[in-house]
Amino acid sequence: MKNMQNKKIKILRIITRLNIGGPAIHAALLTRELNNNEFESTLIYGSASKGEGDMSYILENHDIKSVYIPALKRELNPFYDIMAFYRIFKYIMQYKPDIIHTHTAKAGTLGRLAAILANVPIKVHTFHGNVFHGYFNKSSTRFFIFIEKILAKFTQSIIAISQRQKDEIVQKYGITNPKKCSVIKLGFDLAKFLSLNSKKGTFRKRFNFKEDDILVGIVGRLTAIKNHRMFIDTIDHINRTAGKDIIDKIKFVIVGDGEMKEELLAYGRFRRLEKKVSFIGWIKDIDEVYAGLDIAALTSINEGTPVSLIEAMASSKPVISTDVGGVKDAVGETGILVKSGDYKVMSDKISNLAASLEKREELGRRGRDFVRNKYSKERLVSELRELYNDLIKRTEI
Repeated sequence: MKNMQNKKIKILRIITRLNIGGPAIHAALLTRELNNNEFESTLIYGSASKGEGDMSYILENHDIKSVYIPALKRELNPFYDIMAFYRIFKYIMQYKPDIIHTHTAKAGTLGRLAAILANVPIKVHTFHGNVFHGYFNKSSTRFFIFIEKILAKFTQSIIAISQRQKDEIVQKYGITNPKKCSVIKLGFDLAKFLSLNSKKGTFRKRFNFKEDDILVGIVGRLTAIKNHRMFIDTIDHINRTAGKDIIDKIKFVIVGDGEMKEELLAYGRFRRLEKKVSFIGWIKDIDEVYAGLDIAALTSINEGTPVSLIEAMASSKPVISTDVGGVKDAVGETGILVKSGDYKVMSDKISNLAASLEKREELGRRGRDFVRNKYSKERLVSELRELYNDLIKRTEI
């Protein structure tokens, strides 16, 4: 190993796109925080899909060094994928990073292939969820698993964001061996969520909700994997079965954008829920949303680490979610979990929470205490710094 004492470690981080969600926040935070006397970091990112919601504004807000590659897209397209691969490879040859760290599936494939060809000494990949369940048909899924197994052989470290996800990667899908895969939980700058008193009524006033409305919200991309249809089915069931005191007070909001927006709006109209649920699009100041909610929900078919629930818990809000992916690890014993697709049980749980302010406050307090340190940015940066330095010690650079 060459002497690295007088040289900054150069990290090139690559993510498919900065769409609404946890991976974008995570990648941007790490690029910003690991840009100091020890590390030099640059972020490569691609194009968000139409109607998906673009969070690239966080780069300007935090003065993050970045490179935009328009051809890098989520959708499979040989022409654009080859263009994106060429641009990534060309930048790697210019930048000469010591570490390539990829996030999300498409960036993980193109970025690591380019890094292998460019002979980058250290390659790291983080799984934010996976595409092995709920995305593609069986034959496509088997192909993607095969590709990931090959890439894993050339990757020095694979990161899972929960223990449950590591078990899936290693045991269920056999992507790599347990020694190469480590668990590093996500971390966030939770300060604005931990102190929300000043924004408590902003969201409700903006969207004309009353102070005594019981407001239940779901935050996330309007895409199939998030299964917002289950949330609408839950609302419909509550509207038909709950007591009049609950029905009169409870209101629902869907926060986010995505390719399924029109379909979900039509489904809500079909269920005659126009007066019960509001689609309000994406809001940059998301802390205002959590300040206004009484209950936060999630209905996903598959999840890595659900950022919306972590932010809600930091905001002292009780959370209820489908028990999928890394959700249980994320919320511990402080959240209410139901079987994926079981809108009847979810509706009963939400109705019970809506009926008890005491229960909501208790779960909110417990959730806040649970996530305060577990998902801090300081813990994340410390653990990743330790991983990088360990890899450098074991690698000829």
